[in-house]
Amino acid sequence: MIRVGKISYWHVHADDYTRQVIANPATELAAIWDEDPERGRKKAEQYGVPYYESLDDMLANAGIDAVVVDAPTNRHREVMLKAANAGKHIFTEKVVAATFAEVRDILDAVREAGVKLAVSLPRLYHGYTQAIQSVLEQNLLGRLTLVRARLSHGGAVANWLPAHFFSLEQCRGGALIDLGCHPMYLVRRFLGAPDAVHATYGYVTGREVEDNAVAVLQYPEGAIGIVEAGFVNPHSPFSIEIHGTEGSLLYGFPDATLQVRSSKSGDGWFTVDIPEQLPMAFDQWVGHVTDGTEATDNVNMAVELTRLMEAANRSVAEGRPVKLNELA
Repeated sequence: MIRVGKISYWHVHADDYTRQVIANPATELAAIWDEDPERGRKKAEQYGVPYYESLDDMLANAGIDAVVVDAPTNRHREVMLKAANAGKHIFTEKVVAATFAEVRDILDAVREAGVKLAVSLPRLYHGYTQAIQSVLEQNLLGRLTLVRARLSHGGAVANWLPAHFFSLEQCRGGALIDLGCHPMYLVRRFLGAPDAVHATYGYVTGREVEDNAVAVLQYPEGAIGIVEAGFVNPHSPFSIEIHGTEGSLLYGFPDATLQVRSSKSGDGWFTVDIPEQLPMAFDQWVGHVTDGTEATDNVNMAVELTRLMEAANRSVAEGRPVKLNELA
């Protein structure tokens, strides 16, 4: 049994990950620490586990094997370095950290400690992602020219997001670094690594962080990736579109069906079946901890995600495209 310590309930999905810990037959929720003691004590009472006033004390407990991190983004480096140095396996909410330098520090600590790291990138494992990758592997679209992915909700206009999700200090960004992570890693998956990122942010509700965002990924062969995210669009469906020299693919316009049209398969649009999703990242992580294997693809994608997010933030701050090799 993998005994898990929970680090923070800051993130809106923290209870979802707690339920995953409880539901998995190989894991057990063993303890909670939170940078907000009142919140942490309430969660410990809710789940019937001890609350630790000190993170160091929780990590010093030899009976805890691993941690799930839902702390503020600006504290990810701090808490994950402590966890790795204490020999605890780590599952974390995205992003791993806000900068490439911070991610490198975390990876170095994880490697040195020999612990297993995995990151919540859930849409990598959904059935539609597997179906899209199959279409691309069949080369039905030809040479890709444009990939666009969009994810939005109305949390900023309906005021259901917690106030701290609009803190630049804690979040290190707004709609793009939160919701935009998902379309960002999907565009990266389908189109590969870009040379540069050029982003623009909007502040519709006047918060400290952006609530409306677009990032354009630039490729040397002429292809373009477009990542869109927002907290101000309550009826905007999650959508993916991919275009190439031989065909086009649409998902979520507005229904959750996958439509393809290709000059290689006759005239007209056809529907592609969507398979069952793969095991989610948490369950994969449990397998890696149990089997002593590595979540190599997951971690590589998470590192790339951080690089792309840092490039987007720098692009807005500096008013120019930012090349990824500037962050190396």
